[in-house]
Amino acid sequence: MAEQLNVFVENKPGKLTKITKVLADAVVNMRAIVIADRENFGIIKLLVDNPQKAFKELSAQGYACALKKVLAVIIKDTPGGLGSLTEVLNNNKIDILDAYGFVISSRKEAAFCIEVKEYDLAKKIVEENGFQVLSDSELYDL
Repeated sequence: MAEQLNVFVENKPGKLTKITKVLADAVVNMRAIVIADRENFGIIKLLVDNPQKAFKELSAQGYACALKKVLAVIIKDTPGGLGSLTEVLNNNKIDILDAYGFVISSRKEAAFCIEVKEYDLAKKIVEENGFQVLSDSELYDL
């Protein structure tokens, strides 16, 4: 099961620099990052190669963090690639709570990381419909 790390921070200059320094010092490598602004505060969503270690190190430095399960689904990096996945989820009444994607250029594919309430059901459905869900180690080793 893959996990992303959500870090809740005050929206001020230098916060991201401090977080990335903590991760670098802990030898944790980022695979993807999303920053969501919520006026005075923000959420930094990190896909890293060692989420447990990142959580431990950032928590020890006083950051409010949470680990969230995500499905990292491989889709074709072509027009309609994402649509084919969202159609399967929609047809099975799976609601996407949060998501982001990135291209894996060496593989000519993309990964779409989604957070859903019905994790096990969503995983089963996407796999039954021919999509590959990356394991945690496959995702972290990209």
